[in-house]
Amino acid sequence: MSGLKLGLSCLIIICALSTHAGANSDGDGDIPLSRIRGSAGPTLKFFYCYSCGYRKVFDDYVNILQQKYPGLNIDGENFNPAGYKLFLAKFLGMSKILVIIIILCGINVFAPLGIRQPSWWQWCTDNRLYACMMLFFLCNAIEGQLIASGAFEILLNDVPVWSKLETGRIPQPPELFQIIDSHMQFGTMDVEHDGFGK
Repeated sequence: MSGLKLGLSCLIIICALSTHAGANSDGDGDIPLSRIRGSAGPTLKFFYCYSCGYRKVFDDYVNILQQKYPGLNIDGENFNPAGYKLFLAKFLGMSKILVIIIILCGINVFAPLGIRQPSWWQWCTDNRLYACMMLFFLCNAIEGQLIASGAFEILLNDVPVWSKLETGRIPQPPELFQIIDSHMQFGTMDVEHDGFGK
């Protein structure tokens, strides 16, 4: 029975470390950049809220846009909230892993401080597997809420063309087609020396 607990404890630590390492794989804590096409041409960039489930919406838009605009380069990445929320989420992730390791090792962190071990900590060390699972899922839920921005921002050649944070909604495909067509038409318009279009 103790071998099973030890094996499950190791599995929880590996899951926690891989989740944290996967979230910070590019150094900034971003979701890795998704490059769809890599040739010269206009670039459409999406910054979406990964924890809000907008990755699926991004993938759907990529499929639709690649059919209509085969030469369009499309990038997508997570939109990280500015300020203290991202810092708190990273701090909570590291603290979660540290506390899980302390619980699994059965260390009494209150003894060096000369404080009697509280009953809740005793319960955590007695029920290590259950306590670690609760801590892991609770902290993940809090981290997800901290970094949830609700963003779905779209830039065409680094020019903002849509912001869900400002409009409160994601554009419908026909709206996005119209925006792209008008921007591409404006960008390719020939201009004479006197400043007037042909």
